[in-house]
Amino acid sequence: MTDAANPFESLQEQIEDAAEYVEVSADALERFKNPERVLETNLSVELDDGSLGVFRAYRSQFNGDRGPYKGGIRYHPGVTRDEVKALSGWMVYKCAVVDIPYGGGKGGIVIDPRQYSAAELERITRAFAVELRPLIGEDRDVPAPDVNTGQREMNWIKDTYETLENTTEPGVVTGKAIESGGSRGRVEATGRSTMLTAREAFSYFDREIEGASVAVQGYGNVGSVAARLIDAELGADVVAVSDSSGAVHDPEGLDPDAVKAFKNETGSVSGYDGATEEFGNDELLTLDVDLLVPAALENAIDGDLARDVEADVIVEAANGPLTPAADDVLRERDVAVFPDILANAGGVTVSYFEWVQNRQRFSWTKERVNEELERHIVEAFDGLIDCYESYGAPNFRTAAYVVALRRVLSAYEESGSWP
Repeated sequence: MTDAANPFESLQEQIEDAAEYVEVSADALERFKNPERVLETNLSVELDDGSLGVFRAYRSQFNGDRGPYKGGIRYHPGVTRDEVKALSGWMVYKCAVVDIPYGGGKGGIVIDPRQYSAAELERITRAFAVELRPLIGEDRDVPAPDVNTGQREMNWIKDTYETLENTTEPGVVTGKAIESGGSRGRVEATGRSTMLTAREAFSYFDREIEGASVAVQGYGNVGSVAARLIDAELGADVVAVSDSSGAVHDPEGLDPDAVKAFKNETGSVSGYDGATEEFGNDELLTLDVDLLVPAALENAIDGDLARDVEADVIVEAANGPLTPAADDVLRERDVAVFPDILANAGGVTVSYFEWVQNRQRFSWTKERVNEELERHIVEAFDGLIDCYESYGAPNFRTAAYVVALRRVLSAYEESGSWP
C-alpha cells in the first residue's frame, strides 16, 4: 500500500458522506464524529522473569445514545489511539445498522501476545480489567473479544470484575465460554454474517453464488469460518486464502477445513500441500474472482491497489479494510462493496443475544441464535438496499451509514440535551 490512511479520519469521512443525505446540524454531526471519552493507561505488570513490563492500553467510548457502549478488546503491536477511536465509532454505526440497542466502544493493548506466556497474559488482562472497572458494567460498557483475544481473556475480565465488585454479573462482557455464560453460536457469528451478506448480495444482483470463485484474505477465526460457511452452505469455491505469511491458491478450490487444520498445526497457511501455488497477500487481493472477502486488519486495500482489484463483489469481514481512496476507485470501476458495518455485524449481534441471555439467566439453543442472527442480517441488508435505491446513495457503504446515522440522530434528539 502507498497511502497509510488514518482509520479515524476514514471513519469521519464516511460519516460526513452519509450526512449529505440526512438532516443533521453541523454541531450534532461533530458529536457523532468524535468519541465521548478515551481512557489511555499504562499497565505495569511483573513478568515471569521478575522484570517489569509496561503496556499502553486504551478504551474508547464513542457514543452511548442508543445504549451501553459495546465493543471488543484487541491485543496487537499496532494498536494506536486513533485506531481504537475509529473502531469504537464503527461499532456505533454497526450496532445501529443492524438495529440492536447498543452504542459503540473499543479497547486495545499495544502488545504482541505471541511473545508472552499464558500466565503473563492473564496478569496483563487482569491489570487492564482493574483499570476498566470504573467504566464497564452490563448497563454501561460491555467489552468482547477482538484480534488476538477470545473466551479466555473475557473469562479473566469477568472474574476480575465480579471479584472486585463482589457480585455475579455475567453480562459485563460477552464472548465468554459457554460454561461462564457465553452464547452458543458466538464463535462463528462474524463469519456467519459475512456468509449471509454474501448470499444476499449475489441474490440482489440475480447471480448464482453456487460455484462462484472466492478469495479470503485473513485466515483467523472470522476468515476461516466465513470460508467454511461460504463453501459448505452456499456451494461456492474458495480458491485462495491467506494470512500474514502469504497466500495459497488452487483454481479448482481449496478445502477450507483442511487449510485451517494445517494452519492450526503449523502456525500459517503457507506450505499447505493441497494448493497449486503460493504468492503474496496483494496478489490474492487482485485475483480475478467473483467474491473477495478481506478478513484481516484495516487498510488492506488502498487507492493504488484498488485499481488492480478484479473481484466483482467485495464483502468486508474485517473492520475498515478499504481506505476512502479505495472506495472511490472501486465505485468508479463498478465493483460492489458491501461494508463492514453490515457484513461483520454478526459478532456484536450474537454478543447482544448473549447479553440478553445473561440478563434473563436463560440460554438459547444454537438453532435459535442462528435464526435470530439471520433475521437481523437479512433485515439490515434489505434496509440498506432500500436506502441505496431510494436516496440514490453513491455506494452501499454510504447507504449503510445513512441508515445508521438516522437511527443515532433520532435517539439523540428524542433524549434531548441538558443541562
